[in-house]
Amino acid sequence: MAERVGLSAERARLRERLGRVGLWSFQLDRLTAAAERQLAGEIDRLGFGSLWVAEGTASKEALTHSGVLLAATERLVIGTGIASIWARDATAMASAARYLAEAFGGRFVLGMGVSHPGALARRGHRYERPLTVMRRYLQQMDEAVLTAPAPPSGPCRVVAALRPRMLELAAELTHGAHTYFVPPIHTARARAILGPDPVLIPEQAIVMERDAATARAIARQYTSHYLARENYRGNLGALGFTGDDLDGAGSERLVESLVAWGDAAQIVARVAEHHAAGADHVVLQILTPSGAISPEDIRALAELDGLLPR
Repeated sequence: MAERVGLSAERARLRERLGRVGLWSFQLDRLTAAAERQLAGEIDRLGFGSLWVAEGTASKEALTHSGVLLAATERLVIGTGIASIWARDATAMASAARYLAEAFGGRFVLGMGVSHPGALARRGHRYERPLTVMRRYLQQMDEAVLTAPAPPSGPCRVVAALRPRMLELAAELTHGAHTYFVPPIHTARARAILGPDPVLIPEQAIVMERDAATARAIARQYTSHYLARENYRGNLGALGFTGDDLDGAGSERLVESLVAWGDAAQIVARVAEHHAAGADHVVLQILTPSGAISPEDIRALAELDGLLPR
């Protein structure tokens, strides 16, 4: 893929199509297809650039899920954050991405990742040599012989990457990187490693709550889950956070670096920090006490001054 003519132009088109801000959510897994089609349509009308969906071992299958959302929207980019490379072989992944890109005018972004040891064990695989496995998988995708009509460009694909070598691989073989559970300082380091051309898409968790104690309690439901995973702990440790920061649900310093909360100005300022650090598109994950999101949550976010173009 790195040798394909026009990769830089494809990255530029993807950057333009995405715009500055999108949404990221696990919570569509809880909705019926009819309910999430309605919600995706609302997100599209409000002016967000993208909507990203996850894939766990118990969740909706990511590529089928993306097709449902693409069919329910007109302008919105749908991304997978991430589709596990262990859930389907490289030819199946390449075929699905090609079809969705052709069917929906380039509005699909295939975000792929090596997942986590626990998730792999549940699928009957072992987590080892993730960089080597990802490189081989991407090369197999490029070599897949497919008969379906090709889209005019793409399909666009990005890699879930945190550490330098995976970021370098993303820059070499894909359109860019999707980062998760990262503060703006990581965005700056990721951009330095990627270079100026690849697209960089960090996730940013937010709590739309002004009371500090309430906001931190909601935030810690999120941080406690990911701090139990070694890859996220290792990445944060490389950014200068210590063992005390990483214990349990995380120190106050760590929580506030990962989760933006408060009024409109504070949330918009955190998004601006990522952009200033080199992000092309920031995807916001709304955290709530129940873990569910509603159209009202999304409308309230869209109404924040300075977040979306008017």
